[in-house]
Amino acid sequence: MFKYSKLAAVAVIAIAAATAGAHAEDAAADPVVAKVGATEIHESELKLAIAGLDPQLANLPDEQKRVAALSSIIDVKLLAADADKEGLKDSADFKQRLAFLTDRELHNAYFKKHVVDAVTPEEVKARYEKEIAAITPEDEIRARHILVKTEEEAKAIIKDLDAGKDFIEIAKEKSTDPNKSEGGDLGYFGKGRMVPEFEAAAFALEKGAYSKEPVKTQFGFHVIKIEDKRKQQPPALDQVEPQVRQLVMRDKYLELLAKAKAAAPVDIQDATLKTAYDAVNKQEAAGEGEAAPATEGQQ
Repeated sequence: MFKYSKLAAVAVIAIAAATAGAHAEDAAADPVVAKVGATEIHESELKLAIAGLDPQLANLPDEQKRVAALSSIIDVKLLAADADKEGLKDSADFKQRLAFLTDRELHNAYFKKHVVDAVTPEEVKARYEKEIAAITPEDEIRARHILVKTEEEAKAIIKDLDAGKDFIEIAKEKSTDPNKSEGGDLGYFGKGRMVPEFEAAAFALEKGAYSKEPVKTQFGFHVIKIEDKRKQQPPALDQVEPQVRQLVMRDKYLELLAKAKAAAPVDIQDATLKTAYDAVNKQEAAGEGEAAPATEGQQ
């Protein structure tokens, strides 16, 4: 069930060696929580393991997560010690995998430093304003309707409206739609949200007007009134901040990659892979690819 942090899953001994100096220098801040033989397990290592827990365990109480993480670390260290005795860390397969995982962790650390932690509120706000400026606002209307079963009922309602009766009161009394208690209020909507017959009739009306003929749809017969017309309102920054931040992160990430590729050109030998790789990178450069990858702890 436990999914170890990317590097610790395979190279927990290497991590322990790399952090040994820090443990010695600041033991009080990084206490030993357990021992496996002579090998110490520190709080910092437990935190690494907790961060790498399987998402299914994310909602467990903190103490249960600590126990699950500790149990997994102990299992890893026990078998890692036996693997060390057998010399498995000297095998070509292990060295290759360790090198790959080390590169991936270095990528994640660099990404976090230069992308995740480098994004400023000013950059997010500027990108939000740029995205909003590029949007052509669509027309929206706010409408009410009264829904009845027959054309005769709808025509009778129109006569009542012509005689000066209140639309909201009629809706509350006679409409069969569930929103009758709100006076038939449908709120604001743009094109493509309603069935075609209703949409065509509603958008053809002026503000304050109601339909002079019943509007037939699959639901019955409608009498529609337009309360307001406006341009579509853009979402506030706080509503879309995570998505905008992802855009900023993506741009920073692609910029880092472009500089790195300029310094070390990529030469793909396999023709099929090269064609596919070039196609994917062309899409990403055009803004059609995925956002920047998440680092450990953001996933």
